[in-house]
Amino acid sequence: MPRHYLLYGSERYALAILRPIQAAIRARGDEAAWFFDGPGAEDLAPDEPLLTVEQVRAWKPYAVITSSNAVPHFFPGVKVETFHGFDAGKPRHIYIRGFFDLYCTTGPRDTAAFSELARKLGHFSVVETGFPKIDPFMSQLGDEPEPVRDPPVILYHSTFSPSWSAAGILYDEVKRLSRTGEWRWIVTFHPKMDPEMVARYRALENEYLRFADNDNILELFGQVDVMCSDTSSALNEFLLTHKPVVTFRNRRPGPQLIDIDDPKDFEPAIRRALSRPPELMQAIRQFAAELHPYRDGRSAERVLDAIDAFVAAGGRNPRPKPLNLWRKFKIRKRIGYWGPARWD
Repeated sequence: MPRHYLLYGSERYALAILRPIQAAIRARGDEAAWFFDGPGAEDLAPDEPLLTVEQVRAWKPYAVITSSNAVPHFFPGVKVETFHGFDAGKPRHIYIRGFFDLYCTTGPRDTAAFSELARKLGHFSVVETGFPKIDPFMSQLGDEPEPVRDPPVILYHSTFSPSWSAAGILYDEVKRLSRTGEWRWIVTFHPKMDPEMVARYRALENEYLRFADNDNILELFGQVDVMCSDTSSALNEFLLTHKPVVTFRNRRPGPQLIDIDDPKDFEPAIRRALSRPPELMQAIRQFAAELHPYRDGRSAERVLDAIDAFVAAGGRNPRPKPLNLWRKFKIRKRIGYWGPARWD
């Protein structure tokens, strides 16, 4: 009998993260289905079944896999989190909400932090698998970045939180530089970005700048030479290409970034990035190796292996999960399900 895996999403970006896992499930001859309680379901393909709560419970998934910080506790199956991005230095990257049996971490940094909490709390397990979202990307990625284009292409991306985003501060500089014709620009934002800010940047579109609506920002990485950002987890994904990133007031700067704190330094920083100085490039390679050492494109397979190992070992952690009554109530209210929860 094929195993059933439920892929659970609450944002559109879950599609890019979980589809490589879906491919790995299907390659094993097993079955995957989806459940959404937020944006994203409308973008499922015809061969990606969307289930209701009642259908999920009848289907009895072997595991529920999500990139969200919580999951419906009343769904059957092992509850697994694969994360929705790398740690970008924001507070609260580590959420322990008491819903998950297993955390599949992206690399050594997260593994160390979550393993320490697992030892203290005892109600979840941790396995380092790599980040499934980047499997298709990593499997095609060479060890050396492609030469800088002529003209160069700059990717500008910003996170949505007003306290972290540089989109408003750097708007005038992006506007100015995108009109000279010296460089080409692609602009894309986090899905939760303020619509007014999105509209301001979309209005900048001209022959040298385009606004991209790609659900998966990885699709843009092969088209550009430098990324400009602030404190976004996407910049860490970009560093895996071994290409430079310019940041504005990054909360965790280091030698792998060209970080600035004044808009007047934006243009000189981009010029330095395009020159690819050797010391910067070496720092980028070292950072990438520590962040995500897996360049084989098989992280999704490792997630499935981790689930199998967890089940084979008994499918239980040393301590029970916390009651979590308030969070469970909020999930029930959001989904609109008040039936039994025999799998709490």
